[in-house]
Amino acid sequence: TFTGKPLDKGGLRGRDEATGRGAFFIMEEAFKIHNVSKNARIAVQGFGNVGMHLARILYENGYKIVAVSDSKGGIYNSKGLNINEVMKIKNSGKSVQDYPDAEKITNEQLLECECDVLVPAALDNQLHKGNADKIKAKYVFEAANNPTTEEADQILNSRGIHVFPDILVNGGGVSGSYIEWMQNLENAVYEYDDVVQRLKQIMSKAFASVIDEKKRDPSISYREAAYRASIRRLVNAMKEKF
Repeated sequence: TFTGKPLDKGGLRGRDEATGRGAFFIMEEAFKIHNVSKNARIAVQGFGNVGMHLARILYENGYKIVAVSDSKGGIYNSKGLNINEVMKIKNSGKSVQDYPDAEKITNEQLLECECDVLVPAALDNQLHKGNADKIKAKYVFEAANNPTTEEADQILNSRGIHVFPDILVNGGGVSGSYIEWMQNLENAVYEYDDVVQRLKQIMSKAFASVIDEKKRDPSISYREAAYRASIRRLVNAMKEKF
C-alpha cells in the first residue's frame, strides 16, 4: 500500500499538512496543561512541508510566531511575523529572508533567540551540547526527526525545559498515512474536516497516554513518558495475542 497519493488516485485530503497539523494538536494539548497563552513567542526552525504548515496553522489560530527559517537563514520580529506574507514570499521561490519586516538571523541564532516555545522542524542534531545551555525557550516541540542529541536532552532537562519528543510531536505524518489507508480500505473519500477530526482524535489519544505515564511517575521527562507509553501499548498488544 502506498500513501501520500494524488487525490485522484485515492489520496487523502489534508495529507500534505498532516505532520504539521498533528504537531499543532500536540502543542495545543501541552499549552493547556502548562497554561501557555497565545501571547507566547514561538520560533519555528524550518519552513518546509512540516514547518510551513505548522507555522500557518498556529498563525491562523491566533498564536504569535516571532521567528522562522529555511535553508538560507531566518528572520526574527519580537512583535510577530505575518506568516501569510512569509508564505507568499517562500512560495514565489524566494527565501523567508526576503520578508522585509524582520531582522535577518542565522538558523543557529533562531535556536537561541528570545522565545517561549521552540520548534525544530528541519534537520537532526540541531540542539547539541554546544548550544543546549543557550536555549531560552521554556518548551521544545520536536517536529523534526531526532533534532536533539542525547547530551542536549540531558542539559535541557536539567534546566527545567520541557522537551516534547519527535515520536509524539511529528506522529501526524504516519497517522495521516494510516487514515489514508483506512479510506482506501473502505473505498471511500473522506472530507477534509473529517480527516482533521480523525487526526485530532489520534494525536489527543497519544498525548493522553504520555500524560498518564507522567502521572504514574512525575519525575520522568516527556520523552521517557512517551517511550514508556509506547512500550506499554506493545506489551498490552502482545498479552492480548499470546
